[in-house]
Amino acid sequence: MEYKLFDDYITLQALLKDLRIIQSGGAIKSFLAENTVLFNGEDEKRRGKKLRIGDNIVLPAQEITITILEPTDEERAERATDLAEKERVAAIVKKMNQDNKKAKQVSKPAAKGKADKDKRKPVRFPGT
Repeated sequence: MEYKLFDDYITLQALLKDLRIIQSGGAIKSFLAENTVLFNGEDEKRRGKKLRIGDNIVLPAQEITITILEPTDEERAERATDLAEKERVAAIVKKMNQDNKKAKQVSKPAAKGKADKDKRKPVRFPGT
């Protein structure tokens, strides 16, 4: 199995989670305790071990070999486009949420009336 690394490094925990070998970050401790993980041929038990381009990770029990590779220029450009689109959509959603919040704040004072004042009576406890 090949894994394209777009950053300087990825931790062992993040790699296993990203490849869906473990379900969550919290599962890594028990996974490492129960399974052998070989990092470049040596047993590795540190979940925060930094993996870089050219490293090999072997999971003998699952018969999985992961090689960390450098992405091509085309793959880097595609990822940059994807990230730019993600940021653009996030900005649109953020603006929509702000506009909705402003609209709710503007409409709230107009809706308040005598009925709202009655609702704010102090709480009475039985027997007092």
